[in-house]
Order: sequence, then C-alpha cells, then structure tokens
Amino acid sequence: MEISDTEFNQMRGLIYEHFGINLTEQKKSLLVSRLHKIMEKANFTSFKQYYQHLQNDPEAGDLGELIDHISTNHTFFNREAAHFDYFSKVALPKTVESIKAAGQRDLRIWCAGCSSGQEPYMLLMLIRELLGNDHAHWDAGILATDISSRALDKAGRGVYPGNQVSQLPENLKRKYMHRLPGEDWEVSPELRNDATFRRFNLMNEIFPFKKPFHIIFCRNVMIYFDSETRDRLVTKFHQSLIPDGYLFLGHAESVNHHLGLFKPLQPAVYLKQ
Repeated sequence: MEISDTEFNQMRGLIYEHFGINLTEQKKSLLVSRLHKIMEKANFTSFKQYYQHLQNDPEAGDLGELIDHISTNHTFFNREAAHFDYFSKVALPKTVESIKAAGQRDLRIWCAGCSSGQEPYMLLMLIRELLGNDHAHWDAGILATDISSRALDKAGRGVYPGNQVSQLPENLKRKYMHRLPGEDWEVSPELRNDATFRRFNLMNEIFPFKKPFHIIFCRNVMIYFDSETRDRLVTKFHQSLIPDGYLFLGHAESVNHHLGLFKPLQPAVYLKQ
C-alpha cells in the first residue's frame, strides 16, 4: 500500500499532535510498513480513510494501537551502564541520606518512557541493594510509564529473552531473576510488586502527580521530538522534581542550557537548579 505526500503529512501531523513524535520524510516507508497490518486487519483501503477514522474518534483505542506499532521499544538490562553506576554510587545514596535526614522513608522515582520494563527493574534491584534489610521500612517503589500498551504488558509480565539480560551483573541476575525452561528469564515477584506500570502520554499538558520526584529517568525518548517539544518536556520535568532532584536522559540527548533549569553533572545526567 502506498502513501501520498498529502496522506503522509496528515498522518505525521496527527502523530505529532498526540504523541510529540516528529516523523521526518525519511520515515515514510517505515510508517507504511508498520501500519500495513493495522489497515489490512480493519479493511482500510487507503491512508486517507484510516486518517479520517482516527480523526473522527481520537479517544478510541485505535490511537493506542497506532502508537504501539510506530514506537520503538528496543532496550535491555544495564543499557548505558554508566548511568546505573552513577545512580547506585552517587545519586541514590545522596538522595537516600537526604530523605533520612528529613525523617522520612519515601523515595519517589519515575521512569518516563519505560518501554518493556528493563530500566525500572534494574533500578529496583539497585535500590534493594543499597537499602538492604532496611528496605522493608521504606516506600521505595518506582512509577514506570509508557505510551505503548504493548510494551507495558510485557513489562508487567517481567519475562525476557536471554540476550536482553546478558549484560546484567551476575550477582543481580542470580538474586532477582530466575531462569525459565528454555532461554527466558523472569523477574522475581517481589521486584514486580515494587513497580507500578501505567500508560501515560508525555504530551499531556498537566502532569497530575501529587508529590514531586527525587529522580526522573527519561532516556532515549526525546530523540523522537523536535527542539520545541523537548524544551516543553524538560520544563515539565523540572516542575515535577524536588529541589536538587536528578534527571537522567539518554546519551544522545541533552538539556537546552539556555533554559537555565538544570546543571549538568556528567553526560546526560542533570541536577535541578
């Protein structure tokens, strides 16, 4: 099925409006290939017809199916390992000490764009390693959100092929995962209980969180956004963090220093100003 320039621009505009993803002209063939199955299953004969269907009922589940097919959810445990090293050795200990000094035990971390769950589960392992036996006295779960229902379903199951856990340190793998028959590995039940997975669109005007977070991870999400959308999102992250809260981005991403909102600490790690 071919797509005209007009149809591509219509679909690109709709995707940008609802999800902030900026599809370039080079992504035209990718869009066609990924949406072909949706359209074939629903008997749409053209992209114009499919676009009109989405426009007529934008609140229906069809938009969710659309983003499930166009979003990329490639990830694995311990991806961009330097971030987890900094988190476990610097950001997390400092945050925990600050919380304890205030007489509290409430650690709030948000994984925004969590994909299929490897990142939040990795962070939960490191949190348990640091808190040790004191973990039971903490509220130390993680909020993990994504726009893709399909990715969230996989995250909730917590089952991963062997190649996605190959870079996980052996001590963490033995302690928090177990091998299933075949090549798959499953996250332990207690770790799954620590993760709250929710569908959330980062393009929402309001972030409806009752309390600010100590740490936000949003890695390899903003590479799909244009500069204006990135600046708006970074501003909302700033509003959603406590003073001196940490923001982790992907190594190919950065904060616009002209915003004056964050101080860089190391590549793609920032402190709220």
